[in-house]
Amino acid sequence: MAVPLELLVNALVAGLLLGGLYAAVSVGISISFGMLDIANLAHPAFIILGAFVAYVANDSFGVDPIVTGVVALPVFFALGAAIYQIYYWSFERRGEEGFRGLAFFFGLLFITEVALILGFGVDYRSVTASYIGPSIHLGNITVPLRMFVPFLVALALIGVLQRFLARSFVGRAIQAVSQDSEALRLMAVDPVRVKRIAFALSIATTSLAGALLIVIQPVEPSIGREYIGRVFAICVMGGMGSFPGMLAAAMILGVVESVTATFFSPSWAPAVAFGFLLLTLAVRPQGIFGR
Repeated sequence: MAVPLELLVNALVAGLLLGGLYAAVSVGISISFGMLDIANLAHPAFIILGAFVAYVANDSFGVDPIVTGVVALPVFFALGAAIYQIYYWSFERRGEEGFRGLAFFFGLLFITEVALILGFGVDYRSVTASYIGPSIHLGNITVPLRMFVPFLVALALIGVLQRFLARSFVGRAIQAVSQDSEALRLMAVDPVRVKRIAFALSIATTSLAGALLIVIQPVEPSIGREYIGRVFAICVMGGMGSFPGMLAAAMILGVVESVTATFFSPSWAPAVAFGFLLLTLAVRPQGIFGR
């Protein structure tokens, strides 16, 4: 029987790996909500859509789910651009993006969920891959590959996005539009076009995030609701629009949930994690890396 120290170490490792998944599903919200101030409540639904795209490709053609997530990125990018264009013409252009904008994304959430239920039913679906099942054993520490591989992919995704935002002209424009749209207009840059690209980028991440999710656990159409609170909490806790802060918050939330589930009860894990979130915001309202 494992001693408590071994249990603690394994719980910490599992929490960090879980934090990688939370970072992957939250990175898009860090762009749309943290940088553009667009509360996309439908974000988790698109993650589940990405998971089912990976499932169909894996079940029908045997394609690796993560490869499918990468290949589908341009399709989800185009979907995000179309959604933002509808949102802009219907609400943002008129200054009605508040409550009506929330209702728009709430509607998208249910439309996507119902469409998936009609197409796939309410049964859980899973995928197969060579890294689903095996584990790496480092002494008494067990590292499941089905969590370790998504963890590495999540870090790569965040790293690429961070470099894109910091080094490219479009990336710097995305960061600037969240601070001063009028300044961009004076520089002959269309803020609407920049926002469209940024929002499309946030939706594109859901393709890969969904693939990582279905690698780690089976999914069904309504499971995305479990992540609505988490993704916004991680975004706020890390500091609005801060990728390093978002990553740190995701890791903390994953570790807190894992340790709580290991030593107490899995049912307590979400409550303790969100309690920790409230405590963090009480001490540092701007978030971990917020200014």
